[in-house]
Amino acid sequence: MAARRRRRRLKKRTRRQLQGWGAVTVPAAVVWVVGHWSIVWPVLVAVLAAAVLGGAAWALLRAHRRAVGQDRAWRAQEEARARELSMAEVDALSWQEFERYIAELCRRDGCTKVVVSGRSGDLGADVVGYLADGRKLVVQCKKYAPHRSVSSQDMQKFVGTARLEHGADVALFVTTCRTFTKAALGLALRQDIVALHRDLLGSWVRGAHLETLIPLNGSGGGTERRPSA
Repeated sequence: MAARRRRRRLKKRTRRQLQGWGAVTVPAAVVWVVGHWSIVWPVLVAVLAAAVLGGAAWALLRAHRRAVGQDRAWRAQEEARARELSMAEVDALSWQEFERYIAELCRRDGCTKVVVSGRSGDLGADVVGYLADGRKLVVQCKKYAPHRSVSSQDMQKFVGTARLEHGADVALFVTTCRTFTKAALGLALRQDIVALHRDLLGSWVRGAHLETLIPLNGSGGGTERRPSA
C-alpha cells in the first residue's frame, strides 16, 4: 500500500511538473513564432506543400498498383479463357486422335523421328521421338475428363517403364485433366517425370514451345504448391 501511494504521489508530481513546463514553454513558443513570423511562415508553407505532394504521390502510387493488379488479374482470366477455348477441340478428340495430336505438337516444336504407338500394351510409350538436342522423348498421353485427376497408380506405371523399358532422357506425362494428385505429382518430381496438366497443355496448344514448358513441371493447375520431393 505504501509503495502504491508513493507511485501515485510521483505521478501527480510529474504531471504537475509537465503542466508547469507547458505553461511556460507554450507562451514562449507563441511569442517566438510571432516575433519571427517572416521566417516561420515560409517553412510552414513548405512543410504543408510537402505533405500535400507526398499524400498525392502516395495516392497515385496506390491507384497505380491497384490498376496494375487488376490488369494482371484480367490478363490471367483472359489467358485461361483462351486456353479453354483452344482445349475445346482437344476435348472432342478420341484417345487415339489425342495421341496423334500430341505427336504433331512435338513435331511442331522441332522433335524428330516422332512415332505414335496407337495401341494398347505399349508400356506407357504412347509417343516416342527425339528433342532438337538429341535427347530421347517418351510421352504418356491420358485423355481424361477435365474434372478428373491423374492418380499415383497412373504415374507409377509410367515411372516403371519410361526409362527402364524405353530409355527416355525426357519422360513426359501429358493429360487433359486439371490436376495430378499430390502423391502422383510428388512421385513425378522425385523421379524426374515432366507432369503436364490441362493448363500447361492449353499453353502448348496455343503455341508455347515444349522446351519452355518442361521446367514448369506441374506448376499451377489447381495445386496450391508443389509437394516436397
